[in-house]
Amino acid sequence: QVQLVESGGGLVQPGGSLRLSCAASGNIFSIYAMGWYRQVSGNQRELVAKITNRGTTDYADSVKGRFTISKDNTWNTRYLQMNNLKPEDTAVYFCYALVPGTIHWGQGTQVTVSS
Repeated sequence: QVQLVESGGGLVQPGGSLRLSCAASGNIFSIYAMGWYRQVSGNQRELVAKITNRGTTDYADSVKGRFTISKDNTWNTRYLQMNNLKPEDTAVYFCYALVPGTIHWGQGTQVTVSS
């Protein structure tokens, strides 16, 4: 099993920045990719960013050039640096981890971009 704990959400003005963190514990050596989805109430979850264990990254077109996903050297924690935030980035952000055969989810953190 893998457990994910997220932190770093909050309220920010348009143009501001936030950094999300996702700390993994448990069977972390089974993880081959991690990232974030986001969800606006009533809508489907949208992939925001992903990073593989080799460091390969992928982003939604809507966040390219503004968001950066990274990992620490211990392989336990992933970060999502979000710059130049826009009101349309407002959502609940869910960290996820891919292991063979399944996906694990974090508890979600609210990001609100508003003046």
